[in-house]
Parts: sequence; structure tokens; C-alpha cells
Amino acid sequence: MVFLDKLFSEFASLVWGLPLLILLTGGGLYLLLYSRFLPFRFIGHAIQVLRGKYDDPNDPGEISHFQALTTALSATVGMGNIAGVAVAIAIGGPGAVFWMWVSAIIGMATKFFTSSLAVMYRGKDSEGNLQGGPMYFIMEGLGKKWKPLAVMFSVCGLVGALPIFNVNQLTQAINDILLAPNDIEIGFKSSFIIGLVLVGITSVVILGGIDRISKTAEKLVPSMVVLYFVLVLIILAVHIDEVPKYFRMIFSNAFTADNFKGDSFLGGALGGLILLGIRRAAFSNEAGIGTAPMAHGAAKTAEPIREGLVAMLGPAIDTLLVCTLTALAILVTGVWQTSEANGVSLTASAFAHAIPGYGKYLLLICIFVFSISSLFSYSYYGSKCMSFLFGADKKHYYNYIYIASIILGATTSLNMMINLIDGFFALMAIPTMLATLIMAPRVLKRVKIYVATLQKS
Repeated sequence: MVFLDKLFSEFASLVWGLPLLILLTGGGLYLLLYSRFLPFRFIGHAIQVLRGKYDDPNDPGEISHFQALTTALSATVGMGNIAGVAVAIAIGGPGAVFWMWVSAIIGMATKFFTSSLAVMYRGKDSEGNLQGGPMYFIMEGLGKKWKPLAVMFSVCGLVGALPIFNVNQLTQAINDILLAPNDIEIGFKSSFIIGLVLVGITSVVILGGIDRISKTAEKLVPSMVVLYFVLVLIILAVHIDEVPKYFRMIFSNAFTADNFKGDSFLGGALGGLILLGIRRAAFSNEAGIGTAPMAHGAAKTAEPIREGLVAMLGPAIDTLLVCTLTALAILVTGVWQTSEANGVSLTASAFAHAIPGYGKYLLLICIFVFSISSLFSYSYYGSKCMSFLFGADKKHYYNYIYIASIILGATTSLNMMINLIDGFFALMAIPTMLATLIMAPRVLKRVKIYVATLQKS
């Protein structure tokens, strides 16, 4: 286990190097500037689309704009927001949050382009069903000679979509918040039992396909975001005097790296802090990774730009709203300086400190629903990769691999799981971003047509 832990750590560090930093952040910044800040100019229109103003039941696709966004959000609004932010602050201090914000703003442009392409260039699987996602827009948009990129994305997606990190952190939360304080022995046995329960719940939903997954996500995600929002507002109200101080620290520490405890990058702590923030934001909102376009590619729409505008709301909700709430809860309660905990346990300490008695249990409810909804969506992503590689008639086999990996996630260490998934997430970003940057002019050409049509109507 020690050898594997070291191997996965070196693997993640290798792929999350300077080339990927330039591709994800530099590529996203280029898309933001190239589109003349389109995500911010059309944010009002995007909300109208999300509310169903332009829905047409006769459009091609499987699910509505709202269901597509909530399915994508059910994957991104999860442990990355609750545990990932805590990891970032534990290593990088308040300054890491600033770089998560930067990554999210850039990520809005990336999500717009990748999800527009997912609808522009939908392909058909071996059964003739319409499908969307990076592997399909690479093949349909760039041609068969680019198939190695599509295959690379799908192979990495088989591992990157595994629920190991979410399950690992949910198991840790149940052990630390529910079992240990009530004198129930925690260890391999308790984690294994939690894993079995999660297997049962997940199986019921994921074996029903995208329709059942989207309908479940549509009900779970909005209510949990609201509950989480209310809980953090209570924490901020209790520590209202501390809020301005930590907002200032997020900005000031972003350029000094005073509290940075991680590995240096490009010869300095500031480089390491920037990379940490971008890496954790990418893990949280997945902009540029290529997972969300698989959900948005299933949207019932004939207009790619419309779906791209809905998709760009994802990083705003995920990172600018939910991650910021988590960060402030951890910072204003002071637990990031007084606790040795990491990941979800650090966030739980903040809630227990601010809302004695009930806080950690209410957080556990949010964690449970966020994690479960993520489990549903990731299975869909992995099965789409399996379908592309081996044929639609084989995709159901992925669900069995996926379900088995839940037990693995419940019974292994945090660092090993983060590094494994981080590494494959990084590799998924390479084909997604390369194809998106190549085809970006086609998206903007379509934007001009869409805007002209809107002005006429």
C-alpha cells in the first residue's frame, strides 16, 4: 500500500505539471478572451433557457436543459466542494480559494465551448442512438484520423469516472460524524458495511439509465444546495465579525502564499499555491475535463449554443457559490488553524464548532446526498466511455465494475484515491481541450447565427 500510495502520488504530480496548467488555464483564458467574455454577456439569457423558456419537446435528445445541468451538477456539486476545498485550505491556506475562483471564471468559458460542441457534433453509438461528449465531437468534428484522441479520452474516463474519492470521503464522514462519537467501533468492518449499503442504493438508480439518473438528480441537487446554503449562512452569521477579515486574506494570501504547506512549483511556494487552487477547482467543477459535455450532449435541444450557455452556469454555481461557502465556513470558524483534520473531517469540524450538537449531522445529510447524486452521474459518464470503446451492447458491464469499485473506495486511504482520480482527470483534459481549442472558431460562428436569430424573434 505504501508503494502504491507513492506511485499514484508521483503519477498525479507528473501529469499535473506545467503543460497541463498551460492547456487548462491558458486554454480557458484564451477561450474567454476569444469569445469577448461571452459567458458574462449572456448570463441573463442562460438563466431564461434554464427555466425552460425555449424548451421544445420535439427537439432531439433525451433530457431537458434543467435536467442536463442538474445531472452535470450532481457530479460536480459533491465531495469536491466539501472535501476538496478543505484539502486546498489545509495545504494552501486562504489564498488557495482565490485561485479556485480564477479557475472557475475561466472554466465558465471552457464549459460553454465544450458543451456547445457536444451538441453541435453529436454522434451515434453502435445501436444508432444519438450521443454527445468529447469522444463524439472529436470524431464527428475532426474526423477519423483524430480517433486516438477520442480513444484516449474514453480509456481515461473509465478510471476517472470511478466513484472512489466520493465513496472514500462519504465513508470517512459517516465514520467520524456518526459512528465514532456514538462509541461504534470504526475500521475495515464498518467501512465495508457502509460500502455495501452504498452499492445497494447506487445499483437501484444507475441500472435505470440516464432517464432515472436525471430525474433523481433533478429532485436531489437543488434542495441540497439550498440546505447547504442556509447552513453556511448560519455559520457566517455566528461569526459575522470574522467574514471581512477572511475575505481580505483570500486576496492577500493569494499572492504571498504565507500559509502554503505543499510542494513548491516553478521554484516557489506561489507557483505551488496557484497549481493547488487550479487542481482542486478542476476536480470540483470539472471545466475542461470533458465529463459535463457527456451530460449536456444528452440535452433535448436542436440549438448547441443554448446548451453551452446553460452549461457555463455550472462552474459559477459549483465553485463561485458552493466552494466559496465551504471555504468561508472553514476559515471563519478558525478550524483550519486549530485542527489536524483534512478533507471532509475539517469541514465537519467547522460545522460542529459553529452549530453545536446538530451542525455536523446536518452536514452529514448534505454530504450523503451530494455524494450519492455524484455516484449516479459518474456511472453514466463511465458507461458512455465503455459504449464508445466496446459498443453500446457492452456498456452495462461498466456498471458492475463501477459498483465493485465502491467497496474499494470505502476501504482505502484518502491520498491514494485523490491522486489516482486526479491523474486520470488530468489525462481526460488533454483530448478535450485540444479538440475544443481547434474547433473554437466554429462555435463562435454558430454564436453569430444564434444571436442574429434571437434579435429577429
